[in-house]
Amino acid sequence: MDQILSFIGSYVDWNVKSILLFMVIFILITDYFKTYRPASFPPGPRGFPIVGNMFSLDHRKTHESLTQLAGTYGDVYSLRLGQDWTVVLNRLEVIKEALVNQGDSVADRPEAPMLKELEHGLGLIYSNGNIWKQQMHFALSTLKYFGFGKRSLEPVILDEFSHCKKHLMRLNGKPFAPHLIINKVVSNIICSLVFGHRFEYSDEKFGRLTILFEESLQIHNSIWAQLYNSFPLLMRHLPGRHQRAKKIWSDAKDFVREELKTHKPNWDPANPRDYIDCYLSEIQKREGQANSTFDEENLIICLLNLFLAGSETTSTTLRWAFLYMAKYPEIQEKVQAELKKVIGRSRQPAMEDRANLPYTNAVIHEIQRMGNIVPLSLPRITNRDLQLGGYTIPKGVTIIPNLTSVLLDKNEWETPFTFNPGHFLTKEGTFEKRAAFIPFSAGKRMCPGETLARMELFLFFASFMQHFTFSMPAGVMPVMDYRFGVTLAPQPYEICAISR
Repeated sequence: MDQILSFIGSYVDWNVKSILLFMVIFILITDYFKTYRPASFPPGPRGFPIVGNMFSLDHRKTHESLTQLAGTYGDVYSLRLGQDWTVVLNRLEVIKEALVNQGDSVADRPEAPMLKELEHGLGLIYSNGNIWKQQMHFALSTLKYFGFGKRSLEPVILDEFSHCKKHLMRLNGKPFAPHLIINKVVSNIICSLVFGHRFEYSDEKFGRLTILFEESLQIHNSIWAQLYNSFPLLMRHLPGRHQRAKKIWSDAKDFVREELKTHKPNWDPANPRDYIDCYLSEIQKREGQANSTFDEENLIICLLNLFLAGSETTSTTLRWAFLYMAKYPEIQEKVQAELKKVIGRSRQPAMEDRANLPYTNAVIHEIQRMGNIVPLSLPRITNRDLQLGGYTIPKGVTIIPNLTSVLLDKNEWETPFTFNPGHFLTKEGTFEKRAAFIPFSAGKRMCPGETLARMELFLFFASFMQHFTFSMPAGVMPVMDYRFGVTLAPQPYEICAISR
């Protein structure tokens, strides 16, 4: 009997092992055929089964890893992140050919499971099709009505600087961390348009929201987001930073819902005060229309998108600006000298001054170039087969426009890794914008807030330079390290703003 049981046991063990071995071989073969590169598909590094190249990249500096790979595989190459193919575009000519010349083929965003769960395909940034067209058209027309991109917004920006100036003056030159205050300063501009009012710097909920958004942007370009997007059914139940992103988005929605609650009692469709009032009227006007995408849930996502897009990139650029001015005091002095000559100390800067401030304008552009604020732009997806660089990129493939490869291209810039305002100046000292300067991306899905961002950067930077000199605390050297995410932010630092 013992021998029979032993035989049966060994057979069962062998049978279980056979089944497991068969399953492993089946999964590997299926994975191979599913991820096989056709001859016409862009080349790229070999990946591991199941996860592809996900763990081959340095996720603390993904943009640098992707730029280095272009040196091996060319300006158009492919990666497999989990189960999905991604094609990385490098260099100005390639990115313009895809995003501008063939822009209709890459006009959509990929439906990443993590963002799908957070935004449900709504809003302005990651929506597609009819939702994106309706919401973007409404947003641009409504914000324009309230001064978006117009000189009428200048007083709002300059008034916000006056609040910040008082705050910095009270510090009396002592070291401070600019992160929180600058985020609040810039966020208040978009808040005035969408919420109809600014927030006090002492408002705890407002301050917390600005911090949460930066953390969220870091998570969305992390390994946690890639794992979630590749294996959503599994990752949805596992702990990790992806769960933190869900909590952040939930808290942000609660913040916006509170704003909506305070708006509704005083909402008058005949006299709209801000974006929220106009949107509520649009919901009412389109009620019953079959193709309408206007409802309160979409309003909440749109408001969060506007708040995020209208504040994070500009505030991050200004934080880089302070660091670069502290690192290069001779450049800061030259900016201040030009401002004194053209504007003086008795009046505030105006947008019409920009044409007479070529060096200041060049410095701002060089801060944007070196800061490389959105190093990988935002992803696109092909909605039809795309011919690019001699390769065929099929429909449904994610596209990453590597802006780093353009802003730091040695063939486009004389000293690509050195802070040099001369990149934007002619021999005669006049300002010259370069074709390779594309920090806002290009094509149909380029940043819609570029006009506002350029206005904010000029007026805020000129105002800060007019009234303060920035330097590091005694004995501290500027550290230009970054924190990688959707945006490339400087590591936390303290700085001194000395009143002039």
